[in-house]
Amino acid sequence: MVNDGESDLQLLSVGKRYGAYTAVEDLSLTVRRGSFFSILGPSGCGKTTLLRMVAGFITPDTGDIRIKGASMLGVPPNRRPVNMVFQHLALFPMMSVGENIAYGLTQLGGARRVKRAVARDKVRDMLKRVGLPGIEDKRIEQLSGGQKQRVAIARALVLEPALLLLDEPLGALDMKLREHMKVELKQLQAEVGTTFVYITHDQSEALVMSDQVAVMNQGRFEQVGRPQQLYYEPASAFVAGFVGHNNRVEGRVERIEGAFVTLRTAGGMALQARRAGGAQNLVPGRGAQIFVRPEAIEIGRGAHELTQTPDGLRWPARVQRVLFDGGNSTVQVREDGSGQTLNIALPLTGRLSDLRPGDAVLFSYRPEQAWCFAA
Repeated sequence: MVNDGESDLQLLSVGKRYGAYTAVEDLSLTVRRGSFFSILGPSGCGKTTLLRMVAGFITPDTGDIRIKGASMLGVPPNRRPVNMVFQHLALFPMMSVGENIAYGLTQLGGARRVKRAVARDKVRDMLKRVGLPGIEDKRIEQLSGGQKQRVAIARALVLEPALLLLDEPLGALDMKLREHMKVELKQLQAEVGTTFVYITHDQSEALVMSDQVAVMNQGRFEQVGRPQQLYYEPASAFVAGFVGHNNRVEGRVERIEGAFVTLRTAGGMALQARRAGGAQNLVPGRGAQIFVRPEAIEIGRGAHELTQTPDGLRWPARVQRVLFDGGNSTVQVREDGSGQTLNIALPLTGRLSDLRPGDAVLFSYRPEQAWCFAA
């Protein structure tokens, strides 16, 4: 396959096995030039194996990896136009910031080696680009955690790679700094224009930073798309359950009418949801599951407080507990018939701020905001 000029990375039926264990199975993918692409999945799904194959540290058993149209099969890591940032940044504490960033430039072999004066200019320019001008003489221990992250990225970008591979680089940071660095990384990638390929198990990182996300599970891609597509149009029950917070309700298919499914729970509650695009195996009488997000559910003390659904799609429940988290506060309710527990996002208006465990409530949601998959 010839590179189309719009992509920096292509995976063509890439696979990797370790004995009887399949780490990566028949993966194909195209990453657009200049984009921020994330591979999201739980521990053990194969995402690190895949990234290390792109970097050249692991050889695929099947398929091809192409960077800017050129096959990387047989190309050693130090000859690939990629660089990598790990969770543990591996900055050299005995060197200054400038020496850390210039290390790769001054250690290149043969004609590729850069003169020290040129390296100094490149370091200064890169520090400006990552928002840390004038700190080249500082020691590593003088930097904050966020500054160390940017120095590690500057050290990788100064070599002008076609791809920057990032292996969960925010995992060692505390929560507040991690939230800050998500925005920083997104902005930095947009400014430098280098293609970022980022792996993480943290859905928030992937959703906030990425132009495209591949959700990975058991060595395969469940879905590849924009963050909004993954969140609002999941292609599988795994994606619906893994990306964002969701309520999962099990039951049996009662009927299918066009794009909508009615599911009957064990307690007799009839719920409606959209039939997911990949859920062609939904059959009346068979098991199924509905996913509906906490923010899609409306809650009120009476029918007069529920405005978004018809009377037939309102169900009684009782409050179990209220979990206060500021703007992300949640109320947990137990549906009267089946005992199903649901998490419902509390509105910010404050009209339900005095809910207490045991209070009787009604809840509802729009069927088009829920998804049904076969169990």
